[in-house]
Amino acid sequence: MQTVSTIGVDIAKSVFQVHGVDANGLVVVRRQLKRRYVLAFFEKLGPCLVGIEACASSSIGRASCRHSATTCGSCRRRT
Repeated sequence: MQTVSTIGVDIAKSVFQVHGVDANGLVVVRRQLKRRYVLAFFEKLGPCLVGIEACASSSIGRASCRHSATTCGSCRRRT
């Protein structure tokens, strides 16, 4: 897999849509992941910025990304 600098995640009940770009903004990843494969997918990635939609289920993604070397948009506290 090419180097991903930013990942956008659209969270749904059972299928997540993942869109990743490199430092130049070129799409390097675009796929659907079932919930059970999301953590394994992020474990394979290097450090990157992750943006997750802010909804009730975003806490699932936030808890997962804290265990890996990613920066998650929904992990940041709002001031």
